[in-house]
Amino acid sequence: MLTTVRIAGTGAAGGPADGGPAYDADNPSASGRDRRRPAVAASLPATAPTRGIQMADRVLFVCHANLCRSPMAEYLARRLLAGGTVAVASVGTDAVEGLPMHPYAADLAAEAGDDPTDFRSRRLRPEHLAGATLVLTATRRQRSVCTALAPAVLHRTFTLRQFGRLAAAAEPPEDLAGDPLRAAVEAAARARGRLQPATPGADDLRDPIGGTTADFRRCAEEIERSIRPLAALIGAAG
Repeated sequence: MLTTVRIAGTGAAGGPADGGPAYDADNPSASGRDRRRPAVAASLPATAPTRGIQMADRVLFVCHANLCRSPMAEYLARRLLAGGTVAVASVGTDAVEGLPMHPYAADLAAEAGDDPTDFRSRRLRPEHLAGATLVLTATRRQRSVCTALAPAVLHRTFTLRQFGRLAAAAEPPEDLAGDPLRAAVEAAARARGRLQPATPGADDLRDPIGGTTADFRRCAEEIERSIRPLAALIGAAG
């Protein structure tokens, strides 16, 4: 059973006090930090060197601070893709290096049998993008930051919810002799023409920061719904 962690007041790492604001359904960065801190693209030039870094069979999850959404996605994907050859990692466009996972997110990971004790936040760098086969971001803003930082990743960078819809609509991968993850990404990309354009907000994963444990659980459930079609495509390709 999930153990609720009580943290007085509000802050970057804790939830609200009793009676505080709930999950912000309209703002993908409910904490408002996007407006207070510069994006990583402003501090790291898009021309930063990435040569000499080999692209691995890896899914990279990206959110704002690498404390809530992307760590939950990393741990969920590790379980859903268990037994395969795909590695997973997570970073934040505006992360402070070396912070532990948000307590509510850590509770959910522990509840599922994972040990998040050693998790530490990482700030997005060009080499993280160059080393990923698939980049999945929490929001459209973070997708834009990634593609500005490393334009070469444009065709393999999606928001998590966007890719989940594409993967769910995709035909089984055609190139079964190739790499399963790359085949899954290509199959999902081909599904674009079969889907009606989504409303802009449908591509953003809402930020549970400042919310309750129930808000974090709802966010994790939404992440899992978006990752499961990817796992199915990889399984079909493998």
